[in-house]
Amino acid sequence: MRTGALLLAGVILALSAPPASAADGSDVTFTNGGVTLHGTVVAPPGGSNLPGLVMVHGSGEHSREDYRDQAEAFARQGIATLIYDKRTEGYSQFSRSYSTLADDALAAVEALRKRPEVDPARVGVWGLSEGGWVAPLAASRSADVAFVVTLGANGVEPSRQQAWAIENQLRQLGMTGSMVRMASSTMMRQLVGSGVFPEAYYDPVPVLKSLRQPVLGLWGAKDVLTPPGEAVRIFQASVAHHTLRVFPDAQHQLRRTTDGYDKLPGYAPGYLELVGTWVHDLPTASSADAPPSQDRPSSSVSPLSWYESTWLQLAALVVLLGTFGFGLFRRPGRRLAVTGLVTVLGFLVVDVLIQTTMGKGLGPVVLGRPLPWLALQLPSLATVAAAIGTAVAWWRTRTPRLGVVLAGGVVFVPWAVYWGLLGI
Repeated sequence: MRTGALLLAGVILALSAPPASAADGSDVTFTNGGVTLHGTVVAPPGGSNLPGLVMVHGSGEHSREDYRDQAEAFARQGIATLIYDKRTEGYSQFSRSYSTLADDALAAVEALRKRPEVDPARVGVWGLSEGGWVAPLAASRSADVAFVVTLGANGVEPSRQQAWAIENQLRQLGMTGSMVRMASSTMMRQLVGSGVFPEAYYDPVPVLKSLRQPVLGLWGAKDVLTPPGEAVRIFQASVAHHTLRVFPDAQHQLRRTTDGYDKLPGYAPGYLELVGTWVHDLPTASSADAPPSQDRPSSSVSPLSWYESTWLQLAALVVLLGTFGFGLFRRPGRRLAVTGLVTVLGFLVVDVLIQTTMGKGLGPVVLGRPLPWLALQLPSLATVAAAIGTAVAWWRTRTPRLGVVLAGGVVFVPWAVYWGLLGI
């Protein structure tokens, strides 16, 4: 009943609002930590005493233009919305701080509260995806934030969410088995353990529990990037004052979708209107939709054991390349050297393709495996066979040079098992 009333009010607001072209844009700047950020306030012309909304970005590089269409939709409902260019200094794929991003958002909140057309007591934050970690963190730090809106927010750690999303993507491409486990688990654990996955173990729950502002949490039931069922349950259990809504045919960004992977024109019906009516009339009681179903739960990314350490993996790689490279110039053991080098170098190439294309650059899938992975598993088996033959030859001759190549074969077997090359 509450949702129906909010949507009806949103339709009335939309019908009575100025036309789409009647939203004013005013450029603003604000600073945090010595970095100047640039943005635009999109608001209905001639408005006064307006609620305000600061839009906080998802992950990756973003400019204010990425959110302008939604800001204009909110402006047509009488909300002054600040969109801004995401910082590039101190933010990259390998380096970022949610704390810094939260302070950026608070600086934007302060800039919006100073606007003459804005009611400073009614300014909140909106966060998408990564912004679903950042926006609540900003709100937890300042009573000046009146409310929080999140889209596709996570209740789990970033590393756990990313592992779940990678496995979804690979399964959607028809992949199963050892390569999927390698990409979503082994490689993810290595990235986290080596320190190149920023904020990997950020826990959002303590921040959610600390919030005293009303929170509107929105998810697409077909979200394949954020575990939506888990997120709804965690928000419901953690946030004191919540309104949680699930849109059945929407993906991560609340765009219309058929399967969570395609992106149809337009947003989920009712999403924009719901935000507008909720901001204008913050509810006093909590309510939540039923959590959507998930094909499988997410799993935590466990820390590396000592034998998996990044330095040990690098050392193994050096040994493999060195011993197999040495064997290329020695007739005994050359077969082991060739198959071993082909496998190791090929694995490095395929691994880069998996990480940069989320599996899309690996071509056709046969028997649940992309052709490049199958092409690696065959020389892996040949390398094991060659290592056995080399071991027999070395036992008969005890040739030191042959022993060097054999050492590579001995290291290769556990290495290939660990990375899934000898798995099914």
